[in-house]
Amino acid sequence: MISKRIILFVFASLGITPIYSQEPYDLNRCIITGLEKNFSILIARNLEEISSNNYSTGNAGFLPSLDLSSRYGGTLENTTQKPVEGDETVTKDVHNTSGNASATLGWTIFQGFSAHTNYKKLNELRLVGELNTQMAVEDFIAEMASEYYYYIQQLRLYQNLAYAVSLSRERVRIDEERYLLGASSKLQLLQSLVYLNSDSSRYARQNEVLRASQVRINELMSSENLGEAIVLKDSTISINTGLIYDSLLALTHTLNTSLQIAHRNTVISEYDYKIIQARTYPYLNLSTGYGYSWNTYDQNSTKSRQVNGMNYGLSLGVNLFDGLNRQRERANARIEIDNMEHQYQQVEQQVNADLITIYFAYQNNLLLLKLEEQNLETARENLEIALERYKLGNLSGLELREVQQSLLEAEERLLMVQYQTKLAEISLLQISGRITEYLNLK
Repeated sequence: MISKRIILFVFASLGITPIYSQEPYDLNRCIITGLEKNFSILIARNLEEISSNNYSTGNAGFLPSLDLSSRYGGTLENTTQKPVEGDETVTKDVHNTSGNASATLGWTIFQGFSAHTNYKKLNELRLVGELNTQMAVEDFIAEMASEYYYYIQQLRLYQNLAYAVSLSRERVRIDEERYLLGASSKLQLLQSLVYLNSDSSRYARQNEVLRASQVRINELMSSENLGEAIVLKDSTISINTGLIYDSLLALTHTLNTSLQIAHRNTVISEYDYKIIQARTYPYLNLSTGYGYSWNTYDQNSTKSRQVNGMNYGLSLGVNLFDGLNRQRERANARIEIDNMEHQYQQVEQQVNADLITIYFAYQNNLLLLKLEEQNLETARENLEIALERYKLGNLSGLELREVQQSLLEAEERLLMVQYQTKLAEISLLQISGRITEYLNLK
């Protein structure tokens, strides 16, 4: 166990003041904070809102259009008339005015059910927008969880290095006493100092890794102060050892977001084909309007004129030939449907391959965990024995260094396996659509 003094030394080296009243961040809090402020999530939600706004009957083509227009104008003319017989007539400053106002209603009543198909397509696009937001959320949770446990791994390694420095410092003290008593050579003391400096250098470099990971967590949470020191609630990497492949596979085929998006894209491509096909049907348009116009005349038998009334009409037609463009577009739409189906199969195959590969790594790492835990216990016991022998002069400095390095390597291997197992767990939960379970952590 690392003493309280060593823990305080760790905080001081990190530039962190151990304020115990500060509420620590657990993974759930980090995720919730990021979901509220992370820029990628905000962008995804805005895009989802756009696709939701586009899902309307008016955008699909169900509703009519209504236009209002008006105009007022006039003419100011000078007229000179020269008849075949008689005198020339000159008229100046003849001012005539005119104006009109109208309301026009246009409505496509039928066009091969294209409005219904458009409406269904817009709904699919809305669902894809929701799925894209869901994927952004899942990616964020996975990234935050990975960084959260990476920080814990690096902090544990940092503490182990602090312990290694304390052991090297104790060895220097022993060798210095021996040298002063004449029981040891100066060469051995100098070698102990070299080991101490080497451990201290590695310990200092680990500080940079910790700070970078802490900045990354703040970045994911979109904190205003990226350099703010945070305290994590967890100090160990907890691992879910109960993941079952068959259950994960069944959930993957149902909940995997990439598969759902690929399926929706296939449906959208089918709607695109139907929209093109709708152009082969006749179309029926309704138009109606109301207009009012007036004219005033300076020199005319009629001083002014006003007209108002309605107009209406139905237009029925069908496009018989458009240069074979519709046939070309239908052929391309069929190819696009085929591509979307292939893309779905490709995504499905890739997801299944990732699930198998990662689950194998997950199981293998669970086995390695037990082995590395046993190795660590053995390495700790070896160090205790080696230190006693070294104090008694029954063990050389080189042999003690090897035992010390073996302990540090065993701790590093265990931390690495723990983190790799956790990464596999995170990936499996993300593939199977269960990554949001991290939001329910207590």
